[in-house]
Amino acid sequence: MTATAPRFGPSPLRLLLAAIVLAGTLFGALLAGASPASAHAALTGSNPKDGAVVATAPKDVTLTFSEQVAMGKDSIRVLEPSGKRADKAAVRDLGTGGKVIYGVDLLPGLPDGTYTVAWQAVSADSHPVSGAFTFSIGAPSKTTAVVPDQKAGGGVVGVLYDIARYASYAGFVLLTGGAAFVLACWQRGASVRPLQRLVVRGWVTLTAATLATLLLRTPYTGSGKLADAFDLGGLQDVLQTKTGAALSSRLMLLGAAALFIAVLFGAYAKREDEGEKKDLTFGLTVGGAVVAAGIAATWALSEHASTGIQPGLAMPVDITHLLAVATWLGGLAALLTALYRAPSIERAAVQRFSKVAFASVIVLAATGIYQSWRQVGSWSALTGTWYGQLLLIKVGLVIVLVSVAWISRRWTAQLAESAEVTEADEEEAVEEADPVAEDAERAAQLARQKAAVATAQKKKARDKARDADPVRSGLRRSVLAEAGIAVVLLAVTTILTSTEPGRTEEEAANASGPQAAAAVPNGPTEIRLPFDTGGKNGKGTVRLSLDPATSGANVMHVWIYSPELKPMDVPEVKVSFTLKAKQIGPLPITPDRVATGHWSADAVQIPMPGDWQVQVTVRTSDIDQTTTDENIKIG
Repeated sequence: MTATAPRFGPSPLRLLLAAIVLAGTLFGALLAGASPASAHAALTGSNPKDGAVVATAPKDVTLTFSEQVAMGKDSIRVLEPSGKRADKAAVRDLGTGGKVIYGVDLLPGLPDGTYTVAWQAVSADSHPVSGAFTFSIGAPSKTTAVVPDQKAGGGVVGVLYDIARYASYAGFVLLTGGAAFVLACWQRGASVRPLQRLVVRGWVTLTAATLATLLLRTPYTGSGKLADAFDLGGLQDVLQTKTGAALSSRLMLLGAAALFIAVLFGAYAKREDEGEKKDLTFGLTVGGAVVAAGIAATWALSEHASTGIQPGLAMPVDITHLLAVATWLGGLAALLTALYRAPSIERAAVQRFSKVAFASVIVLAATGIYQSWRQVGSWSALTGTWYGQLLLIKVGLVIVLVSVAWISRRWTAQLAESAEVTEADEEEAVEEADPVAEDAERAAQLARQKAAVATAQKKKARDKARDADPVRSGLRRSVLAEAGIAVVLLAVTTILTSTEPGRTEEEAANASGPQAAAAVPNGPTEIRLPFDTGGKNGKGTVRLSLDPATSGANVMHVWIYSPELKPMDVPEVKVSFTLKAKQIGPLPITPDRVATGHWSADAVQIPMPGDWQVQVTVRTSDIDQTTTDENIKIG
């Protein structure tokens, strides 16, 4: 059979390709503008806390995360008010009992003022996370410390990386789904040139996108500079990570996929003996399924499925989900190619794909329900998080896609068998050639020319009749609509894989919320209370520190500042603690003056944990006095 090359010029397939590229660009821009630090590992606590004012310089700064992260030796930086480094540049893993805690030791003799903590890490599902916060020693001050405005995974590098991820998914869908369509639905399609091009382009796209992702990994998780993509040292470091191992494994599996394609479109397409072809079909199906599952596993082993709850079950479910998506959407692209580019396609092949697509949707729904429960976890996260909202959009697109597919099934039921192009066409044309010629070679050449003209005329007539068939035209339009929706669905799915799961987002919010912070004091607890006694120089601010803010003995410090934040002396300061819920107190404390504007008291005994009311009485003259209060949580 002679297959003709695709016609040049505008076509629905070229429009679909343009839509794929446009969708990739748009979704990459969307991610770039929607904070790529949609982190999958969230900072849930720190010591000192964000905004805290401590009496003396701590020995170290520690960060607590919601899940495992990877950190380098320079992943936590503490900057003095002047912008100089205040840490020893050696990150330590302090996690115990399942808690994820990292810390960095501070230099001795740090001056008072506001310090900036900037951190960057890579979460267990391969996505970079970063952030910054401040704390003060002694009293707040101005700071010249500068941290990058661009968060990890952002900028031009972030957009390129996200587009490469989208292209990887698209290439996997075309490669896997196109090959599955040939083996399961239309074996004669192995010799159809447009289908061959579709599958090969899927392989090329996936290979190029994987290489791009591997090169971009260093700037994506680090500096954010595009030039670092060609840093061989950084590439070596990437290859030692879980993500780097997954990407390099994918490249090796793509080598096996290239051999599979060569056999499928070579020996298999030329095989005519039915018995031999049946055996080869079985072998290619098994081998192709193993390679496709291996490639799908490179995502499952390095992204969402590998972290969180039930990873042992989530990873095989994720692999199955990816294979179902590829079989459905890739087969849809192959069917669209056959309808527009192949000389003909049998009704039986379309009907077989309809059954395969239906089975894929069932698998997709079953695995998707589990994944949704695992990643969202609650109705509030489904509607109140970005991940949940994207998931609802994806479900809506799937419903629309299935609805359009139902229309395609209606057209399939009415599809008439198409005429096949065989070599008999050319032979018939050769027989019609004029055998009389003075030169045998010239006669043969003339016969071939007439055969080509006759074949072209028959093809033109057949294409015209095919395009005039209302059933076939209706099927082509509905399948094209399916493919267009599939492009958008694939983009939304790719965004989902780079978005913090709703369950993680809610857990991080609960862990770092004000109630959680109050429930588990982290080091000294401090409060600030403005006061105004009404007399001359009667305004100011009281800062009270209680360490360690637990039941038993505590150390209390009290500072008083003027409105200009300068230490301010007053004749008398008194403090009392009251636990109203248990009717304990007030317990009076009279701190001793240590220095100008500074009072302290050792061995402040707090009998039990709870929400205690702290009252501070400040007297600024013989007659000017006021009492202010605030509740604190004592563990």
